Amino acid sequence: MKFETNNGHLLWDGCDTVALAKEFGTPLYVFSQTQIEEKCHELQKHFVQKYDHVRVAFASKAFSTLAMLKIVEQQGFSLDVVSDGELYTAIKADFPAERIEMNGNNKSIEELEMAIDYGVGRIIVDSLQEVGLIAAIAKEKQKTVNILFRITPEVNVTTHSFISTGQKDSKFGIPIDESILFPQIKQAIETPEVQFLGFHFHVGSQLFDHQAHLAAVDIALDLVKLVQERFDYTIKELNFGGGFGVKYTDRDQPKPFHYFTDPMMDKVLAFCEQENYPQPAIVIEPGRSIVAEAGISLHTIGAIKELPGLRKYVSIDGGMTDNIRPGLYEAEYTGVLANKSDQANEEIVTISGKACESTDILVKDINLPIVETGDIFATFSTGAYGYSMASNYNKLAIPAVVLVKKGKAEVIVKRQTLDQIIQNEVIPESLK
Repeated sequence: MKFETNNGHLLWDGCDTVALAKEFGTPLYVFSQTQIEEKCHELQKHFVQKYDHVRVAFASKAFSTLAMLKIVEQQGFSLDVVSDGELYTAIKADFPAERIEMNGNNKSIEELEMAIDYGVGRIIVDSLQEVGLIAAIAKEKQKTVNILFRITPEVNVTTHSFISTGQKDSKFGIPIDESILFPQIKQAIETPEVQFLGFHFHVGSQLFDHQAHLAAVDIALDLVKLVQERFDYTIKELNFGGGFGVKYTDRDQPKPFHYFTDPMMDKVLAFCEQENYPQPAIVIEPGRSIVAEAGISLHTIGAIKELPGLRKYVSIDGGMTDNIRPGLYEAEYTGVLANKSDQANEEIVTISGKACESTDILVKDINLPIVETGDIFATFSTGAYGYSMASNYNKLAIPAVVLVKKGKAEVIVKRQTLDQIIQNEVIPESLK
């Protein structure tokens, strides 16, 4: 991994990470605003500005904070949310309602009411009961709601099975089965409270090859043609999801955004010309690929345990509570000693977390300089799903989040206090 140093200390967007750890404490999430904006500019240059009727919706599940949503808004992007909490964050950030799409495979009535009250731009239908629920709520509130159907395109992808979502046997989406999907389409077209816009798919995450995306685009375009023939209805929007891979270790070779978007758009434009079909709006939903590499995590080294002939365990003051991905689906990371970033590697160690779980291993067998208690370990590419998936397991506090840009640092999420961990707990009268 490439990084900058100064006097042996790792720099992140011009900030000394050792100084950040001292000032804000550890564990600590650190995000480079410059890197986030560079990813956004790449999307603008090679997608938004290159093609007509296209937009980018940031998948906020990757990293949802008030500050991040402000960056997304300023970049002119839309926003994908999947829960009342993510939608509430968007509302509190004053994110424009018409630029929000509500996703999710099991939206509650309360979540649908919240989305419709706020006037989100579209709701992406993921279950067979959802159109009726949306229509009933919209009728009561005298509103019309834009919807898309999330389909399962039944394509295979090369990624971990836990982050593959486009296969037939998936909890996400509606199967492309005429007896299942077509009655839903007919209902949507005939229901005055909903405006059926089109289709959405997401084939999986952390993908380095575009073949699955292109196969899914073909399937979606075939469906567009079928809807035209069967219902004499014109599809106005197609959402191709995200899933573009990022660099976690040197073995990962991510592709630029246009590696995915250019051939997808080629297929859309060729279809529209051949069928004399008006081009639908095309949406993509990157999340991880915008924020993952912009974020690092800082931990302080504590206990060191050497098992002769077996392994040297180096424990940090965090772990699976602030980065569950290695334990959840064997995600691999790398990192450096932030205070010794210019020193030669001399020993192989395993970075272990402090949670009471054997699976709480952050990085196995990493080559580092001689490790000492008090060193600062920086894990690269933790900007996506680190903070988002953080927990209070073992009653550990959720770390602070710092946004850095050109040598300046600002807290965007305060460190959770011990009182905040138990603030919702009560002792019933029967136990007093």
